[in-house]
Amino acid sequence: MIVRILIFFGFAFALSLFLTLNFFTVNAMTGNIEAGKIRYAKNCVNCHGPAGMGLASYPKISGLEIAYIIDRLETYRAGIEIGPNSALMIMMAQPLSDVEIANLAAYLNAQNTK
Repeated sequence: MIVRILIFFGFAFALSLFLTLNFFTVNAMTGNIEAGKIRYAKNCVNCHGPAGMGLASYPKISGLEIAYIIDRLETYRAGIEIGPNSALMIMMAQPLSDVEIANLAAYLNAQNTK
């Protein structure tokens, strides 16, 4: 009887932990599209163009997956070079907060252009 109770509570704890972690992970990756649009207009548009369509040597970033955008911006924010325009991107990404990164990712992902 005691073993069954322990197993039940152990399962309940594991399930609640899983659901809690999953909830926070999903929320961390969801940003505010409108806030992202406003933040994008402050700096990003100068190189990546309207709605992330890309300009000259600056790539098209519209429609990319949220996780990819977050990973790239966090990598640049950490000061890691990963491409030809890394120095500029590092400078632009370093002041971004986690919330701003999530908002930018949501905005760019929503720009499903071809």
